[in-house]
Amino acid sequence: MGKVLVIGIAGGSGSGKTTLTNQIAAQFHEGVTIIKHDDYYKSHDDMTYEERCRLNYDHPNAFDTELMIEHIRELKEGRQVECPVYDYTVHNRSRDTTIIKPEKVIIIEGILIFENRELCDLMDIRIFVDTDADLRIIRRIQRDVLERARSLESVISQYLNTVKPMHEQFVEPSKKNANIIVPEGGYNQAAMEMIRNQIWNHLHEE
Repeated sequence: MGKVLVIGIAGGSGSGKTTLTNQIAAQFHEGVTIIKHDDYYKSHDDMTYEERCRLNYDHPNAFDTELMIEHIRELKEGRQVECPVYDYTVHNRSRDTTIIKPEKVIIIEGILIFENRELCDLMDIRIFVDTDADLRIIRRIQRDVLERARSLESVISQYLNTVKPMHEQFVEPSKKNANIIVPEGGYNQAAMEMIRNQIWNHLHEE
């Protein structure tokens, strides 16, 4: 398969990193695979729904990052992995898994992927999506209420109690580990084109 290009796309919740990731991947019918940190939220089958609601999902300890690192290494070696699937409506890992096949380009996406040194070291390019906090909270409200069946009150409460303080403590400082800082994520056409060209060149080099 040759050398695998690993691209990390990080940024705060609602920054536009998922939009950027999906728009890039949509331009390539093959050769690119996506692996999301959110799918590696730890399982909490031992807790009630109410207890799971109170957990801090924006702290590095909320993720099984060790498993993600192991899976990325497997993919780089050319082996497929069985990725967990997270169900946001019940705040828990579902019983389903997804098969991720190895490709020449792996895109890793998540709010805290630059916070972990071992994970950072697996990436060739690290892109941080930098978006104004007001815009991020508006996008988060729209997404969580419309797509994840949350109440407006619960979204605002979670933002003030965990999302904002964890962003300031972990996400924002991790920006220093980025090679490229992109304002506005998937809405930044110049950045999109640059990343697309980098991937195209990698896929088509001998």
